[in-house]
Amino acid sequence: MNIILMGPPGAGKGTQAKILVEEYGLKHISTGDILREAVKKGTPLGIKAKEYMDRGELVPDDIMVGLIREVLPKDNFILDGFPRTLPQAEALERMLKEEGIKIDAVIFFDVNDDVIVERLSGRRSCPSCGAVYHIKYNPPRNNEICDRCGTKLVQRDDDREEVVRKRLEVYRKQTEPLINYYREKGILRVVDGTKSVEEVKGEISSVLGNG
Repeated sequence: MNIILMGPPGAGKGTQAKILVEEYGLKHISTGDILREAVKKGTPLGIKAKEYMDRGELVPDDIMVGLIREVLPKDNFILDGFPRTLPQAEALERMLKEEGIKIDAVIFFDVNDDVIVERLSGRRSCPSCGAVYHIKYNPPRNNEICDRCGTKLVQRDDDREEVVRKRLEVYRKQTEPLINYYREKGILRVVDGTKSVEEVKGEISSVLGNG
């Protein structure tokens, strides 16, 4: 089974991807994770990508397509965060056609902007151990201090409200056209991303024919 997860940043794609990995044994390919690792290591790709990420802009197609080409498995995968533009979708389709691979479903997480802003701008992470909190939904016991290691928590640059809104503006402009692209192919499935994790999990199971 090969699945693409689509939706605005903070829609819950990563959380549901982990569940799908456990249930179906799929490989999770998250462009966000791949890019953040490159940024952390200070690779040429990471340095170049960080300039765009910090401004809330999409990383250029040529960088993303090359990255996916390197890591895409032959089968049984979840693509999370790719494609984000029509050129990326078309490039992916060409790659898959060369390998004789087809996408079984594109799952779109429908979430409005205000919910996304609250989710992302409230996130805090520990620079030492990597623990992630939310000031409203999952706050640390002591204000802005990591429960695990006592390090002061930080807000990622791309989680600042003004950057989040910029990211959403870019997303609506460049990524939403993909909804029609995949709808026309008959493989788009829509789930309500504002629901609880368990409810969204149930909706995904249903659209995949297991509910």
